[in-house]
Amino acid sequence: MLAQVNYDHRQHTVYQQGRGLRPDRIAVWMDQFANHAPVARPLTVLDLGSGTGRFTPALADTFGGPAYGVEPSDKMRAVAASESAHPDVTYLAGSAESIPLSEKSCDVVLMFLSFHHVRQRETAAKEIARVLRPGGRVLIRSVFSDRMPDLRWHHFFPRARDIEMQMFPTSESVIQLFAGVGLRPLTLTAIEEEFAPDLATYASRIRLRAISTFEHLTEQEFAEGIARMDAAVAAVTDLEPVTASSDTLVLG
Repeated sequence: MLAQVNYDHRQHTVYQQGRGLRPDRIAVWMDQFANHAPVARPLTVLDLGSGTGRFTPALADTFGGPAYGVEPSDKMRAVAASESAHPDVTYLAGSAESIPLSEKSCDVVLMFLSFHHVRQRETAAKEIARVLRPGGRVLIRSVFSDRMPDLRWHHFFPRARDIEMQMFPTSESVIQLFAGVGLRPLTLTAIEEEFAPDLATYASRIRLRAISTFEHLTEQEFAEGIARMDAAVAAVTDLEPVTASSDTLVLG
């Protein structure tokens, strides 16, 4: 098993800049989430593993009710409270295994690229089922190892794909896990997501090392990958966006 990534060590200092999304990209995700959520409004939303709060305020605006950002990293949560404050958002210390909310208190539970960090997944599934209201939805935006997308940055860091094959669960394992707490899969959808408008912009974000996979690479591996990426940027003759397929599993 890969070592647990400590977001309080370095990731919190670069995450906002390296993983932040433009308003139009956040709007795309809000549309996706709204398509799979209960139709009634307002809805209470739990952003589980909310990090620096890049989605939490938009979730409150989209669904019209309170949004709770639950995040185990003290320093990531501090950034969220400072940089992603919103009158209808509350950031709380907690984790997927220990959610500080009452039973049947949430209509939507979102885990956006956070499920793979959960160590005690059976406990987490029980907790998510506990806080979910009848008719609620669980939205898991994740990479699944059996559906690994062709990510552009993997091409420059040869060991990254192997690391992520260990890091991310299969879609079937997640489906079976939640079946054990009475939540069934409703859909597994993929959208083509734009990560950057061009390779140079993409490279500048990758250089910040705001992807947790990089915590498992050596300094030499990272430096060599950046050199390969810089060479690719120098060779570019057009400005095509960098895109990849992004999966969301919906359970209810």
